[in-house]
Amino acid sequence: MADFTLRFFLANLVVSIITGSLLVLPRLLKSCLTCRTRYHLWFLLLGALTVPFLPFPLPGLTGIAALVRNPKLFVPASGTVLLEEITRSASGGTAWMTDFGLSAAGKAPSPLGLFLSALWIGGILFMIILFSISFVRLRAVRRSALPIQSHAVRNVYENCLAEMQIRRFLPLYGTAFLKSPMLTGLFKPCIYLPLHLVSDFQNNRLSRKELKFMLLHELQHYRHRDLYVNAWMNLACVIYWFNPLVRYALKEMRNDREIACDASVLDMLRAEDYADYGNTLINYAEKLSRTPFPFTAGLGGSLAQMRKRILHIADYRPASFGKKLGSCSVYFCAILVLSVFLPALSTAALDSDRYAFRADTLSVTQVDYSTYFGENSGSFVLFDTARNAWTVYQMENAVTRIPPASTYKIYAALHALETGVITPEQSLLSWSGISYPYASWNRDQTLESAMENSVTWYFQTLDLQMGAASIAQFIREIGYGNQTADGNLASYWYDSTLKISPVEQVELLRKFHDGALPSSPENSQTVKDAICLASLENGTLYGKTGTSSTDGKNTLGWFIGYIESEDNVCYFAANIQNEDNAGGSAAAEITLAILSDLGFRVP
Repeated sequence: MADFTLRFFLANLVVSIITGSLLVLPRLLKSCLTCRTRYHLWFLLLGALTVPFLPFPLPGLTGIAALVRNPKLFVPASGTVLLEEITRSASGGTAWMTDFGLSAAGKAPSPLGLFLSALWIGGILFMIILFSISFVRLRAVRRSALPIQSHAVRNVYENCLAEMQIRRFLPLYGTAFLKSPMLTGLFKPCIYLPLHLVSDFQNNRLSRKELKFMLLHELQHYRHRDLYVNAWMNLACVIYWFNPLVRYALKEMRNDREIACDASVLDMLRAEDYADYGNTLINYAEKLSRTPFPFTAGLGGSLAQMRKRILHIADYRPASFGKKLGSCSVYFCAILVLSVFLPALSTAALDSDRYAFRADTLSVTQVDYSTYFGENSGSFVLFDTARNAWTVYQMENAVTRIPPASTYKIYAALHALETGVITPEQSLLSWSGISYPYASWNRDQTLESAMENSVTWYFQTLDLQMGAASIAQFIREIGYGNQTADGNLASYWYDSTLKISPVEQVELLRKFHDGALPSSPENSQTVKDAICLASLENGTLYGKTGTSSTDGKNTLGWFIGYIESEDNVCYFAANIQNEDNAGGSAAAEITLAILSDLGFRVP
């Protein structure tokens, strides 16, 4: 929740830009826009305000949704992999299958995120209380209302329904607790008239034409489904209570809604009736100018709003075909421009822990490997070079970035070789004498032995010699995951800021194998030799496990690598997560079982 709130408040910077633009645009293009289009422009803002709460990034930023539209389910045939055979033929023995990892303490959420979450939720609760009070008041008004019995009033009302060709009969009620007419009821809409208007009509202080104007206005709200939009606006007001620009924009939207309704009524009248409609607002401005309930749409409003509406009526001219065409063009252009910004509003897209995998442009098959994973969550990703095709289990997890643990040591070694901290000929580092929990760590190490036994102190020493600035530059150059290292050289790759998704692991392995990373062929080959696990008759298996422990429990396990044969290279990345017993060796066992059943002969 804390992380989401931080991303949500960041997204509000873009929300404010969009809101400001929509506030300025109608003023700049006032002569080009019809009243209805000006009101409809605010629908774009409501849509934008919804984007941060979508559970997925928009297609403009990622193509994941395209894969979900047409998933292919693949369940592999059963089979058995002989782990004993691969471990017997593995160069260097079986150490790579053993979990070697340091335990880190569980992390607390960001204090800033927790503070903002509490503040935001507190404001939402306060707004809900205010709306609840208004709802209770509205409910009391509705309970006090009675069906209008006046035949004269009902006759005017029925004529209005017929004139607007509304077949559904909306109940008409009268109440003494209203100052202006209103339409309310999201699912059972009703129109409520103040009894003083009914009395004025019966005593000839309100003409038939004036009553008709008021009823036509309310029916226009019904025709244009303004109650549904009103509910959307109220929800936005509650959620974005802290954003003054959004609150002001919603107020302007209500003003434009009433002006658009006025224009719709005027379009039904003759030109000589325009003045009478305006005079109706003027004559009843004091009575009508009351703040309406937030759940209603009505003729009334503030005095400032009434002044705007009267001025609009005084200058009203029916929109020409050219103006309508221009309005449509402006609206279409606004949609195109807004579509560029919308992906940036997605909190899922702003989340640096998600990778934007363009699955819609690739050959991707989603598979069900749950029988292999058992109670573990996680994912499996395979890329077959010969078929140029991806196989993915659990797409959501496959694009979610997590700490790389010891799998990062592949690139730490490459970086150390490139900077000259070690060389292919001289990679020996002396043991400091500190006793570690694994016997294989308590001795001098070369790159080969350190990679085989996943000796963390060896790679930490390399990092210290290279420095935080060099590491940050390197991970940016190779495009490693979220490309973020916090400067804590003792832990940035196993329990801190550096994160990578399984899909990215595969993509980076492809670059590493093909020599597309900024490294010399000699250094790349040195690292490849260090991660070579098994020399087979029909190819070679390369890979690296990784284990992340929290509070003494193995909670995350990796196994990444590739199988290289004469005519093909298949890259893979498996990740498992659980409360315990989810280490690199478990991830390796699952991976080898899957590869065996897929027909890869890994003895």
